[in-house]
Amino acid sequence: MAANPTLLFPEHAAPATSGKLLTVENVSLEYRTRERLVRATHDVSFDVYGGDRFVLLGPSGCGKSTLLKAVAGFIEPSAGAITLDGQRVRGPGADRIVVFQEFDQLPPWKTVAQNVAFPLRVARKLSKAEAHERALHYLDKVGLAAFAQAYPHTLSGGMKQRVAIARALAMQPRVLLMDEPFAALDALTRRKMQEELLRLWEEVNFTLLFVTHSIEEALVVGNRILLLSPHPGRVRAELNSHQYSQDSFGRADFQRSVARIHHLLFEQTEATEQNETTEIVQ
Repeated sequence: MAANPTLLFPEHAAPATSGKLLTVENVSLEYRTRERLVRATHDVSFDVYGGDRFVLLGPSGCGKSTLLKAVAGFIEPSAGAITLDGQRVRGPGADRIVVFQEFDQLPPWKTVAQNVAFPLRVARKLSKAEAHERALHYLDKVGLAAFAQAYPHTLSGGMKQRVAIARALAMQPRVLLMDEPFAALDALTRRKMQEELLRLWEEVNFTLLFVTHSIEEALVVGNRILLLSPHPGRVRAELNSHQYSQDSFGRADFQRSVARIHHLLFEQTEATEQNETTEIVQ
């Protein structure tokens, strides 16, 4: 069973969700450069429940994207275990679909509808008609039904990212994984995409594991947030944030939460400085 990190803001305890879905238990992750073996995360544990919007938040280089890739099955932990529905994650699978930061993941020779339908034909083994019908359904959910026959080069960055989200949701994964999906968008489009993601979550009722280095985005998108310390990433704290929304940005309590999280993430305690020596494992 995963260890429980310090819970912040208990006065805003999150509403009950369905049962435990994903468990990350004492996971350490490493990768090799030309010069050395680097520890990206150390002894990280958390649980994600059905219907959660769970955010991994931390500064650049804390291993949050590496951790997401491990949940996706792209990376094998050097220590610890990741389980989904009680089964150990040993590789990629259609039960975990990733939406990446880059927009240009869509084959340019396929229409928007074909881009969404193609993985349904390959991974879900749907017929052409079934895949097309489901693709149109999820394109409608993200507001792109009118662009079903358009080609990716005609779309804006935000529209391409909506296609990527539709394609992921059409696969009906157990967990939707998003790796800083709005980081490359301009500020106004980013905020609009956050609103649309929350609207989709209300409509479709999926489980979300979301990576960001933006404190404000984490508070708005997530209902639970795990704070990771600077390199190597360790669990600093966990907090509830379901009480915030897009209307919270100017509120005093929202700004206090931002300041408190910033302090937790970047304060340079003696223990943190000592732990940084564990970055180089070999």
